[in-house]
Amino acid sequence: MVKYKWVALSNTTLGVLMASINGTIILISLPAIFNGLKVNPFNPGSFEYLLWILMGYMIVTAVMLVSIGRLSDIYGRVRLFNLGFVIFTAGSVLLFLTPNTGDLGAMELILFRMVQAVGGSFLFANSAAILTDSFPPNERGKAMGINSMAALAGSLLGLILGGILAAIDWRYVFLVSVPVGALGTIWSLLKLKDYSVRHKDQKIDVVGNVAFAGGLTLILLGVTYGLMPYGTSSMGWGNPWVISAMVSGVIILILFVFLERIVEQPMFNLKLFRNRAFATGSFAGMLQAMGMGGVMFMIIILLQGIWLPLHGYSYSSVPFWAGIYTIPMMAGFVLMGPISGALSDKMGARFLGSLGMSISAVAFILLSTLTYNFTYIPFALMLFMMGFGMGMFAAPNITAIMNSVSPQQRGVASGMRMTLQNTGQTVSMGIFFSIVLIFLTRLLPGSFTAALGTAGAPQLIPVFTNIPPTSALFSAFLGYNPVTTILSSLPSSFSSLISGSAMATISGIHWFPLALAPAFMGSLRMSFYAGAGIFLFAALLSALRGRRYIHEETAESSQILEDESRIVPPDHPIPSSTGPKASGISSPGIPDSDRRINKQTDDLNNMDSGMENVSVYEGGERNRK
Repeated sequence: MVKYKWVALSNTTLGVLMASINGTIILISLPAIFNGLKVNPFNPGSFEYLLWILMGYMIVTAVMLVSIGRLSDIYGRVRLFNLGFVIFTAGSVLLFLTPNTGDLGAMELILFRMVQAVGGSFLFANSAAILTDSFPPNERGKAMGINSMAALAGSLLGLILGGILAAIDWRYVFLVSVPVGALGTIWSLLKLKDYSVRHKDQKIDVVGNVAFAGGLTLILLGVTYGLMPYGTSSMGWGNPWVISAMVSGVIILILFVFLERIVEQPMFNLKLFRNRAFATGSFAGMLQAMGMGGVMFMIIILLQGIWLPLHGYSYSSVPFWAGIYTIPMMAGFVLMGPISGALSDKMGARFLGSLGMSISAVAFILLSTLTYNFTYIPFALMLFMMGFGMGMFAAPNITAIMNSVSPQQRGVASGMRMTLQNTGQTVSMGIFFSIVLIFLTRLLPGSFTAALGTAGAPQLIPVFTNIPPTSALFSAFLGYNPVTTILSSLPSSFSSLISGSAMATISGIHWFPLALAPAFMGSLRMSFYAGAGIFLFAALLSALRGRRYIHEETAESSQILEDESRIVPPDHPIPSSTGPKASGISSPGIPDSDRRINKQTDDLNNMDSGMENVSVYEGGERNRK
């Protein structure tokens, strides 16, 4: 019989694989989706739909993760993990069946993506906690490495599948998650067992949940609408609604912190941040997501909207080739992820995490040296270097975070970790979109002036220099040349002043991306600098995490007792704390230096209910903080 830990790993890996496929398959397929919905990128509200399809999913997951983590500690992690499979699959079916087109179709797509996000929240909040419950400390890094590798493999598969399916029918992009979700649902119901200790006496912090969800939602809504044009400005950061939403959100979150300090059973266990390993690891993970989320989308825009069309690829084929050309990044992660996870079981996360983020920061700096007509091989090597560094960071960091908390806190700790990560990813979109749009506003008039002068149509310079940067960026991404739309809005007497050869040039499929390219690369260069700085900060935090940290576990929580071929069921009698081995139960296969000491249940009850403060450090040293 297969050991239960491998059942848990394979099942949670399937959930991560499905969610990661969904993340990149929609990213690479957005041009086909918007064209299928018949959304015109030059309409004022179209960019809003783009942002909501991307950021709506992130906002929902960021808001829900901590609440779900707490619920899983009370009602069982596996039960809620199973529910995540069901909801995610239902959301995928709804997306496939999106009945309308135009504005209504776009709004339906956004709503169904949010349904999918609810299911994703249940999966993300519980997968790491289930793995930590199922594996001993000396194998958790390897398990997290395999899980992380599956996440990146799913991202790679999503890019390739998105490119293939989008060329056939955009609806098939969402159908691909349905068989995976159905398999995961059936498998998890049949095979996945809940061996975690439930605490049904705990209460739901309703006030804290409402305050946290409200404050974070207001901030993330402010970030989203701050990226949209407002009045004569290319962005909405001066919009009074945006300012008031973000200020109100910050005030509510400050009140939330005070509330969580006084309630008996808080939703967001702030005491966990006293644990240096948990705090530094969680914030380093947030910075990694912040440095990568928005930049990855900008790289996709660069490939699909500019580089591939300028190298002769048809717009119908660019999603597929954009996926193919980003394989080196995924390959670097897939190569290094399991290796770093296994290494972290022996040497901890501090060195590996700091080195990984430093390598990725250097890759950002190298990417900033590219021009828009770069050759592919250097670009591919830089992407590989980026993925290699992130693979070196991810699994050790997650393992260190989950090792640092008690079994009773793993659900909420996993939810807090993922909340910070998803918040970082959402904020990343705001940061990097803002950087690119700010510099596009400055650089775009010069690019269009030079391109129109070269094409022999200087009469159009005053018209094109007033194009909103969001419309220009969105049009290039969708493979849409707005010249015809712009000329149709001008008096015929004005258009007649342009020569036939000039008209043929600017109406061609390659002219608009070529005109946009210098300004976009200049803007993207600034975002690469910002990404490098964020990654270096993450490397510093990783270096400050301290020595390797493994939390002690009690006999109450050690319900998975394995031999080479079987699992002791959850109702198997746990050795009495009054017996001859009351001092602890040895976990087979764990080196003495990392052996968990299973203390008496009475000791657990005497500890702070907010956070277990007994830990085992590198070298087997026991400490009570």
